[in-house]
Amino acid sequence: MPTVRFRFPGGRYHATPWGHHVNEGLIEWPPSPWRVLRALIAVGFAHLGWKQIPPTAVRLIEELAGVLPFYRLPFATAAHSRHYMPYLEGKAQKTTLVFDTWANVGDGELLVHWPCALDADEAELFAALTSSLDYLGRSESWVEGELVADQSVDWDCLPCEQHRPRGSDWEQVSLIAPVPPEAYLQWRSLHIEQPAAAAAPVKRRGPKKVKSDDNGPCPPNLVSCLTKDTAWWKSRGWSQPPGSQRVLYWRSSDRMQTAPPACPTPVNHEPVAIALLAWTTPSGNRAALPMVERTLPQAERFHRQLVAAVGNGRRTDCPEITGRNEFGLPLKRQHDHSHVVPVDLDNDGRLDHLIVFAKSGLGDAAQRAIRRVKRTWAKGGVGDIQVAVAGMWSSFTQSVSSVQTLALPNLIKNSLVAVLGPPGGARVWKSSTPFVPPRFLKRSGKNSLVGQVQAELRSRGFPEDVEVGVDPVLTRNLRHFVRVRGRTAVPPPVDVGFGLRLTFSEPINGPLLLGYASHFGLGLFVAEKS
Repeated sequence: MPTVRFRFPGGRYHATPWGHHVNEGLIEWPPSPWRVLRALIAVGFAHLGWKQIPPTAVRLIEELAGVLPFYRLPFATAAHSRHYMPYLEGKAQKTTLVFDTWANVGDGELLVHWPCALDADEAELFAALTSSLDYLGRSESWVEGELVADQSVDWDCLPCEQHRPRGSDWEQVSLIAPVPPEAYLQWRSLHIEQPAAAAAPVKRRGPKKVKSDDNGPCPPNLVSCLTKDTAWWKSRGWSQPPGSQRVLYWRSSDRMQTAPPACPTPVNHEPVAIALLAWTTPSGNRAALPMVERTLPQAERFHRQLVAAVGNGRRTDCPEITGRNEFGLPLKRQHDHSHVVPVDLDNDGRLDHLIVFAKSGLGDAAQRAIRRVKRTWAKGGVGDIQVAVAGMWSSFTQSVSSVQTLALPNLIKNSLVAVLGPPGGARVWKSSTPFVPPRFLKRSGKNSLVGQVQAELRSRGFPEDVEVGVDPVLTRNLRHFVRVRGRTAVPPPVDVGFGLRLTFSEPINGPLLLGYASHFGLGLFVAEKS
């Protein structure tokens, strides 16, 4: 009595039960006897060179069709994917949602046992057919078959008509199987003698006619039934292949389970101090990137995207991005939250990178939000800008020493070092974006230009012993920067920007941003080469 072992190299079995649509999300488990026999016949034509079914194969198929097989099923879990399949409707291309459902069997083995006797020729042919199987079910359901010796197995999927009702841990499943060959011949003779009881052929519109053959609506034998495709029996009015029957099986209820969706365990990232993001356009045209004068609005737009991404539709506690504590109140230390700084590192006048850093560190939620934002937008019909993380560092010192390891051109590396400061720090820093005073300017005192610069340095922990000089050339070059924030933001007390040169008594490290909208790229200073 033959037993076949099936393995699924892909770990999946794809098949839809008879009479159901693929989008119903049902799985034929185990494979129906009708499906297995048709697969064996197909292998003979595809791999063994059959032009017609040989007599040995006819005897083999009839022996297997005369009994209902037993199954030993591996544990399986129902799973599915969904995608939109394109199709043409007239001249328009549309899409329709398609579900692909499968049994996730892993490395489990399926045993199928037919309680019948085979002679030596039939067993040899059966072994050749099973070993040549490529797939069972849909084409993505890869399979390896092997004829094995009889084994003492506790079968867990059995025909209902041959076994008594099982307990509550068993369930009934419907499969399609061939009728015994003798029973088909008897039915066929009665069907031909009573043609009025036959199903009427399907009426078609148009000139297309149904092909006729000598056998009429009924194939001459059961093996011929198994070779007919769907178009053949549907064109003759059959709703089910002739020679087939519905059979009920008892299946152990734990052999097919529906598990909740597998949610990946979130990885808690260690806090980082700084993140570098690269910008590009879908076409790769760098001339389509926003001008450096758009630093402030581009930074504010990206920050709004970060705030939306960090919550992902829910309220969350991420003070380094939102600038507010768990009660929704502004942070007491106003410069502990993140700075979102678009920068031009290749010195072509267009923003090509963005730096996000926070003195308090970027936690796990902030890092997920940064990775989640894949694109941003630019004003003026430029369109969308693709965003990718180029690097993250746990400290500012580490970021400076790791810049040389990045796969970036030397020009960009040197510009990044100028923003972060060289390893030993720098004494002279000059404006890259205009310094906008955060308060009304006075001629002298704490609200003078020098007083406001010193106050900004003090609030950020930088030394106040600094020489402040206004560079007329820098000021003139930076006059076109947009210095007014969005409609809901408070405008600066004085809408004027300065190009400054700061000289410290001792070297300091960056990033260094001071003044109004310094968290969004204004007031950025870069180290000047000594």
